[in-house]
Amino acid sequence: VQLQASGGGLVQAGGSLRLACAVSGFTLDNYAIGWFRQAPGEEREGVSCIVSSDGSTNYAHFVKGRFTISRDNAKNTVYLQMNNLRPEDTAVYYCALDSSPYGCLVVAGLYSYWGQGTQVTVSS
Repeated sequence: VQLQASGGGLVQAGGSLRLACAVSGFTLDNYAIGWFRQAPGEEREGVSCIVSSDGSTNYAHFVKGRFTISRDNAKNTVYLQMNNLRPEDTAVYYCALDSSPYGCLVVAGLYSYWGQGTQVTVSS
């Protein structure tokens, strides 16, 4: 299983970015894709997740109303639309795959496969 995260960059506060996570190398009927982030000196934290089969989603409280996760099953790609970005959103963003999801949980230990990360920097 391979995950390729892309779409990061530098943006001013209040701006938007859309991250993409392309998944390949597997055949699964159902899985969950989670987005996580890690800022320098901080622990990795869960941001959002989506289940492939029913599209159920979950968000961390600090991104609710600003970030939207979506999927394109035909392209095996999950997107994270990030609006109204804040300087505290600055981090490396990772996508990961849970091959046996029980609901949609942004708990890092549930995810077995990880992408390489993409840097998001929000300037004030």
